[in-house]
Amino acid sequence: MADVVIIGGGPGGYEAALVARQLGGRVTLVERRGLGGSAVLTDVVPSKTLIAAAEVMTKIRDAEELGLHLTGEDRRLDAAVGVDLGRVNARIRGLARAQSADIADRLRADGVRIISGTGRLDGSQRVIASTKDGDESLPADIVLVATGAHPRELDAARPDGERIFTWAQLYDLDSVPERLVVVGSGVTGAEFASAYAALGVPVTLVSSRHQVLPGHDDDAARVIQHVFENSGMTVLNGARAVAADRHGDEVVVRLADGTTVVGSHCLMAVGAVPNTAGIGLEEAGVRLTASGHIEVDRVSRTSARGVYAAGDCTPVFALASVAAMQGRIAMWHSLGDSVAPLDLRTVSSNVFTAPEIATVGCSQADIDSGIVRGLTMMLPLRGNARAKMQALTDGFVKIFCLPTTGIVVGGVVVAPSASELIHPLSLAVRNKLTVDQLAETFTVYPSLSGSLAEAARRLHGHSSEQVLTY
Repeated sequence: MADVVIIGGGPGGYEAALVARQLGGRVTLVERRGLGGSAVLTDVVPSKTLIAAAEVMTKIRDAEELGLHLTGEDRRLDAAVGVDLGRVNARIRGLARAQSADIADRLRADGVRIISGTGRLDGSQRVIASTKDGDESLPADIVLVATGAHPRELDAARPDGERIFTWAQLYDLDSVPERLVVVGSGVTGAEFASAYAALGVPVTLVSSRHQVLPGHDDDAARVIQHVFENSGMTVLNGARAVAADRHGDEVVVRLADGTTVVGSHCLMAVGAVPNTAGIGLEEAGVRLTASGHIEVDRVSRTSARGVYAAGDCTPVFALASVAAMQGRIAMWHSLGDSVAPLDLRTVSSNVFTAPEIATVGCSQADIDSGIVRGLTMMLPLRGNARAKMQALTDGFVKIFCLPTTGIVVGGVVVAPSASELIHPLSLAVRNKLTVDQLAETFTVYPSLSGSLAEAARRLHGHSSEQVLTY
């Protein structure tokens, strides 16, 4: 029986532990905070629970477009609904604890030994677990490092957990901020800005790029920028924050051009740092990148024999789904089961703004640069019958396919619940389906998914010389 020691209990770690037990390994998992890691305790589960509350407020705000209103002197629904952020955050914390406990129960039921403490490598075949009762030496045939990452902090903008926050600290707020400044317009900054704006908070978003969500589909980012600005959010493009200082009940954010932005609270969403320092990696022969991430191959191997890595401590997509798959692949490979290398071309991801952005496969940038020779079809959501019924005007679906075979190689959906709508395109990309196969599959009428079939139909018979954006 192989001894498997896993450092870190996030998605990469706990999913690996389940697979390792399934394959007959003797598994010990060392986790310092709680099962589920940041994904469950301070990141994915909490933020998406907050966003779920914000989505309800968005529906209430837009109800008048559907002909719904209160009777009496003040007829606006949104004016009659308040936000008890203390209760919202209490629910968030409760759900995170419950999810963490469920994961722990499942691991114990499957025979995984859980140690509460921190782990570090002592060579490539031993892990030292430091607990409140002292150190324990754990011999290991296989080691998986899944230590995650933590919010990056600027020296001149140190979070205090009261007025200046990282995304992990926001869930202790008891009341909505009077004015929130969000520094950073990547996924985390955009999601929190969107959620708090929906909850009625005046938000200023400081973006160092020409528009929000740099690195994402440009058409999709343009839609989100438009929605943000139309909702009353102040978006400062090309503005780089260099410091944030607290002055009593205010936070003053200083920009590189010398101007300032004032708010009652400030969220610093300026990236993440891998948790790889001081845990014996380099001493064990594990190579790190310049950013401190662990170098891995497509089956999660590091440069040290018997040592694997998964999740945000590696330079692969920072997604819980990818971390989980990396962890599973590591165990399948190390314990001799059949395994397919990680294929990032089939990964679907989502940005939980309102509307959401979901993507899979190759990107518009790949098509435009010639990396992938393909065709593009984009259909605005406003032409969809179901979208009209729901008073949805912002969003689109976009499909990429190969010009000769029509094989679907990627797609983008910008819509409410895009995270659900992307699945047909994910299946198409994963299974190399053609646009004709996608178009010939029945969709419900009326439905937003009908636009996916319509876009596929419009790609039928086109050559690579034609412009296919509508």
